[in-house]
Amino acid sequence: MYAGRRIHPRCYYVNHGVTSENRNPSTRDPRPRTGDYVVTSPAMPRVARIAPGGLIYHVLNRGVGNRTLFRSRRDFEVFQRCLIETLEITPMRVLSYCVMPNHWHLVLWPQRDGDLARFMLRLTTRHVRRWLIHRNEVGTGHVYQGRYKSFAIQADGHLNTACRYVERNPVRTRQTKSSANWPWSSAGQGKLPAELQVQLTLPPFPRRAAWRNWVDRPQTAAEEKILLRCVNESRPYGDDQWLIPMKKKLGWREPLKRGRPKKQGK
Repeated sequence: MYAGRRIHPRCYYVNHGVTSENRNPSTRDPRPRTGDYVVTSPAMPRVARIAPGGLIYHVLNRGVGNRTLFRSRRDFEVFQRCLIETLEITPMRVLSYCVMPNHWHLVLWPQRDGDLARFMLRLTTRHVRRWLIHRNEVGTGHVYQGRYKSFAIQADGHLNTACRYVERNPVRTRQTKSSANWPWSSAGQGKLPAELQVQLTLPPFPRRAAWRNWVDRPQTAAEEKILLRCVNESRPYGDDQWLIPMKKKLGWREPLKRGRPKKQGK
């Protein structure tokens, strides 16, 4: 029953009370023998995401190995249709978005607890299926690098900064000189046919004046650094007064430092 299956490197086998890590010691066969059962280490289970409704989230995912997901106009159009179709099945408020050749950003505002996870599951599943079928690569491997990354955003000037960061992507990477010229985004989707335009929701915090000019201007290094940290650590983005209760609400903790801890002096 296990023929041809690869076992996760964090699994180990138990057979009649004898444990062997990652392999069968008698045959050095990477598959378990009949009567073996797979036990996973405590590190394997995924930590359940806490994403309460009513909060705003920046969501991102990219191709596995940083592969290019969207090479042609048709590739971009397929994702636009997947996004629109998913919105019809699973309603979600979209404040901003941008689709780049190897990744995409969404700024979403779910209404109820669990809405974010349900929406993202249906969106990525729909897109992966079509992406693999179109390339005749069904069963060949992963499309995305893993689960989507997300972080909560305070609904004030921080939201404007996050949306600006999202819509500036094609400008920052020199795909275009103005965000309004990138059709695969909330900034430039007006250049697309009506059936490919994503329905957007007005944000709860007003956009600043001369929004487009502000988006196209470079962000400060400090702004980009903190936003990149939020992406990598799923760290909520807001001021200190908002962060204290929000970290507790979301169960967020500072990530452990890499490497061995320093030895304490006697």
